[in-house]
Amino acid sequence: MPDKREKFLEAITSSAGRGESWLEAFTEYAARECHLAANTVAAYRRDLRRFLQWLDGRDPGQLTIRDLADFTAWLHAQRLAPASLARHLVSVKVFFRYLQLEGVVERNLAELLGSQKLWERVPEVLSPEQVDRLLQAPCPRDPWWRRDRAMLELLYATGCRASELAHLKQTDLHLDQHYCICRGKGNKERLVPLGNRAVEVVECYLREERPRLASRLPHPPDWVLLSYRGRRLRRERIWELVKQYAARAGIRQTISPHTLRHSFATHLLAGGADLRAVQEMLGHASIATTQVYTHVDSGRLKAIHRRFHPRG
Repeated sequence: MPDKREKFLEAITSSAGRGESWLEAFTEYAARECHLAANTVAAYRRDLRRFLQWLDGRDPGQLTIRDLADFTAWLHAQRLAPASLARHLVSVKVFFRYLQLEGVVERNLAELLGSQKLWERVPEVLSPEQVDRLLQAPCPRDPWWRRDRAMLELLYATGCRASELAHLKQTDLHLDQHYCICRGKGNKERLVPLGNRAVEVVECYLREERPRLASRLPHPPDWVLLSYRGRRLRRERIWELVKQYAARAGIRQTISPHTLRHSFATHLLAGGADLRAVQEMLGHASIATTQVYTHVDSGRLKAIHRRFHPRG
């Protein structure tokens, strides 16, 4: 153990100051042995670079729980969103677990850090009227408006993450049977139904615009959503387009593709959908993750209370 601890200390006090060798070893472990999704590994890497910056050459084996509490206070000072702060704590817990396996630390004090639930907040959702305005925002004056409408319709119809939609292939679409196959974290597949409106908009894009986009490459691309160069539409571009059309639709709150995912789940539950079915469509490993959406539609709860409570 002393040898490994000395190597770790040498790494984090090097000129790079970030312990890159240990960080690389951890991310390789997370990807190859834990089989975590590439986006999850990338998030761990970003979070842990921030942690190593805060560590500033100190021996992790000598940290106390008070020190780690100071780390959470330091994160607060960075003005991180609650969800980002929670993810940082999870990243540090997993990293300490790895260091414990490697013999760098004897105890994983990071496990004593506050639960993620301490940092949870109710997700922001759009009203059905706002969703309608957003989905209608792309118009013929936009270069690839049919593609953009298909993108927005698929985000809301499936509850997909932006990364999942970016990697959606033509073979994943089964429009005649009104469903598609999404590949989520850990490359797990799930079947998500598609409504008539989504099917119509996607068919229009596939017929009218996608052939022109695909013709810009020598070999036919597999991806459903293509850039103007005929390549896969990147996740970052999907984020940019969602924000652009939200501004055009007059939606003032800060939204992202994930807002449509939140809205998808909330509207399903508000309409009476089974929680387990929504969990399956979202690809959540735990139903506890899905349950946060049961707290969102307070207006529906109030209406039920007024209707059925004797003193309503």
